[in-house]
Amino acid sequence: MPIATPEVYAEMLDRAKANEFAYPAINVTSSETVNAAIRGFAEAESDGIIQFSTGGAEFASGQKVKDMVTGATALAEFAHVVAAKYDINVALHTDHCPKDKLDGFVRPLIEISTERVKNGQNPLFQSHMWDGSAIDLDENLEIAAELLAKTAAAKIILEVEIGVVGGEEDGVEAEINEKLYTAEGDFLKTIDVLGAGEKGRYLLAATFGNVHGVYKPGNVKLRPDVLKGGQEAAAKKLGLDPGSKPFELVFHGGSGSLPEEIREAVSYGVVKMNVDTDTQYAFTRPIVDHFFKNYDGVLKIDGEVGNKKVYDPRSYLKAAEAGMAARVVEACEALGSAGTKVK
Repeated sequence: MPIATPEVYAEMLDRAKANEFAYPAINVTSSETVNAAIRGFAEAESDGIIQFSTGGAEFASGQKVKDMVTGATALAEFAHVVAAKYDINVALHTDHCPKDKLDGFVRPLIEISTERVKNGQNPLFQSHMWDGSAIDLDENLEIAAELLAKTAAAKIILEVEIGVVGGEEDGVEAEINEKLYTAEGDFLKTIDVLGAGEKGRYLLAATFGNVHGVYKPGNVKLRPDVLKGGQEAAAKKLGLDPGSKPFELVFHGGSGSLPEEIREAVSYGVVKMNVDTDTQYAFTRPIVDHFFKNYDGVLKIDGEVGNKKVYDPRSYLKAAEAGMAARVVEACEALGSAGTKVK
């Protein structure tokens, strides 16, 4: 199938929320990792999301170019071509974009999709994230409102973050403190400024102890009840029935989370969970194995010629693709999206 249309992406999110599962959003940095992610979704019979961070997009443009928009556009175009060969739906998303990178990343990408829509095409991306967690909430939401108007016009969904995800990702670092837990008042202020869908659809990355990085299971102290409280407060404000879940939530920093914590978060309205650290390792581990086992073949030791079959990049990148794809399948199973592809 081609990359998800705006209508199909909306259906994907609706089905996830209604049936209490979430899609893995897999960070990718190259054509190889794009292939691995899509393969993993297909093997799990799950629709899914692939996403590019600012650093990942810059890397994809090449070390002599180092341009985020160029890299993101190139990977998106590649994904559009490759995804058409699979029988699952894939949505394209851009990950954390702080204020100082908006003009060099998200805003130009929105303009590209705006022009495509004006010409009768679908947008290049299905959603973009604005990460204003490092600035005051009022300014964060003011910028979000401006972006939401533009994304809605371009048939794109906006992701916003209230609260702070701890740890470090792509050079953005946050302390591990009480700001890791979004306050109920912040949920309500988000409704005041962005509405409840009538101004444009958005995803909300609310924080409940999330931390980016590598952690052993149990080391990250999550409180999914923060999400429950936010949904309940928003439902009351909007006059909705008890148990309603007005927000479509995003789970950042999931490495090291316990399976029961993930399931609980999903039950409170999480429809998207970012996966990066674990798939990076799953991609790299088979490469390390290949090089250790074929040390004398990948190197021309003592004037020998080596073994072309094992230093051909395809030999180890095939293994890397398979390893990462298997981890994507695992993520789909953990989040409940396996076997739920939109027909």
